[in-house]
This record gives sequence, C-alpha cells and structure tokens, in this order.
Amino acid sequence: MVTPRLTVRRESWPLAQPFVISRGSRTTAEVVVVELVAGAHRGRGESVPYARYGETVEGVLTAIEALVPAVAEGLDRAGLQAALPPGAARNAVDAAFWDLEAKTSGKSVSRLAGIEPPRPVVTAYTLSLGEPDAMGRAAAEHAGRPLLKLKLTGEGDLERVRAVRSAAPASRLIVDANEGWNPEHFERYAPVLAELGVALIEQPMPAGHDDALAEVPHPVPICADESCHTTEDIDALVGKYEVVNVKLDKTGGLTEALSLVRAARARGFRLMVGCMVGTSLAMAPACFLAQDSEFVDLDGPLLLAKDRQPGLRYDGSTLYPPKPALWG
Repeated sequence: MVTPRLTVRRESWPLAQPFVISRGSRTTAEVVVVELVAGAHRGRGESVPYARYGETVEGVLTAIEALVPAVAEGLDRAGLQAALPPGAARNAVDAAFWDLEAKTSGKSVSRLAGIEPPRPVVTAYTLSLGEPDAMGRAAAEHAGRPLLKLKLTGEGDLERVRAVRSAAPASRLIVDANEGWNPEHFERYAPVLAELGVALIEQPMPAGHDDALAEVPHPVPICADESCHTTEDIDALVGKYEVVNVKLDKTGGLTEALSLVRAARARGFRLMVGCMVGTSLAMAPACFLAQDSEFVDLDGPLLLAKDRQPGLRYDGSTLYPPKPALWG
C-alpha cells in the first residue's frame, strides 16, 4: 500500500446570516480541511475548531502539520487515536483516513465500520438567538420544517419559546441554552417548556456545574452536549441526563464516536448527533451516526451562504447520505 501524504489548509465559508448563541456570534465558518493522498486516491476530512474547548484554527493547523512526518512513516487511523487528543485536529485527520480507506478498498465506510448503510434522515434546523419577535419571525419562515432547534441564553427564554411555538405550531422543538442557565432557570423553565411541547433541553447548565440536574425532576428530557465528549465522560452523566449529543469535533472523529455510541446505548442513554457550523464535508461522516439517533442536528450547510460542491443533498429538512464523490 502506498504511504499517504498529508496536507492541511484553512478555509472560510460565509454564513447566510449571523449565527448567534449565548457565547457570541459569527458570520463565517472557519474550518480546517485535511487531505491524505495515496497514489490515485484521496481521502478528505473537515473539522471546526471551537474556542469553547480552547481550540483555534492556528492551533489545530499546527497540531496536524506536526503529524506529517509520522504519516509518511506509516501512522494509521488506529495510531492516530493516541497521537492526538480528542478534538477538531484529530477529527479532520480521522475522517481523511476513513475516506481514504474507502476509496482505496472500494468499500463504503459503513461496510468498513460494520454498521448499517446510511439512509435519509430528518435534521433539525437551528434558529439563532435573538429577541422573541425576531425568533418568531424566523420560526414562521421555517414553520414547515418538522424539527426546529432554538438557541437560548437565560432571562427571556420563555418568551422566545412561546414566540416560536406560536409561529410554528406543528414543529417539534429542541431548546439549547449552550450552558447559559443556572439551576433556578431550569426549575422555573422546565415545567413551562413541557407544557409548550418542547421535546428536548440541550445542555442547560455549564459542564462541570451540572450536578443539580440529578436533584430535580426532568419534565423534558435533558441532553448532554458540552458535558459529553468521549466514552470517558459517560459514567458521570448517569442520573443527570437522558440523552447524549455525539459530535465528531468533540470525540475527535468517527472512530471514537462509534465507541461513544456503543457506550451510551449500553448505559441506557438516548442519542442525538450534532455538528458545528461547517460544510457538507464535515457533516458527511456524522451521517453514519444519524441512523439510530432519536435527534439529528446536521444542518450546518443550510446555514451557509454557499456549500462546497459536490455537497450533501437536502430536501427541506430531509438529509440524504453522502455520495462517494463527497466522502465515504
């Protein structure tokens, strides 16, 4: 087998409109793209460095560039798991290894991983944080989508959810506070959110400060996002959460994500598969996790002004599996 050559670059993708959460806003998706070339075959991967986890684009580029000699000397996907910690850097390289193996072997990633081939799934569509009236108007524009995800922040959130529910009465709702609530917020909001038909509350309180969730009723299921990165986190979530959000940029790639899914299921957790805001190349590996997930949130390309081509096919909120020309 030809030893692959690793290259890495930064790309910037403008968003269709500013994307706002409790921690701030952005107008572009800053992504890192890895390519592994072996003879006539090329494998690709994309990740999105996230400041919340201490990552920068420059730091991720540096970490990946440091692997160039090791890859030339035979570092493979199995060895990568120890060579880099979980996070965006490992995710991009891990994805490129999977894609290259699929291309060189002529086998799909699902076959290589021993999982069911991906099929179309319904994804959430995310509404940025804003004033209630603005979020209501955004919800009205997307009221035909079966699943909406609302970014929240703390005070005023019930008014935001009421505005969205009024504008999109038929949509299932996920609310995501991105660690923006305190215990008093949760106890005050959760019963009302249940009455409003909210299906899931995502990461209401800061990771590491969420023990209070084990002491209060959960009228709406709670999903761990920032509190759950890898299999090592699972045991600490028992009793505090019902659902875990599996994201490739947290696990450090599909390899660890598959292990996390198995561990979560074994402990009785329900599954959500999520994403950072990136292109179809970043979403493609996550499509292989979405098949058994109760909640799918892979709308990153829908938030861009323009996606890469070829990209994933979206028909409204229905997401179709990636073609080999894109990934896998």
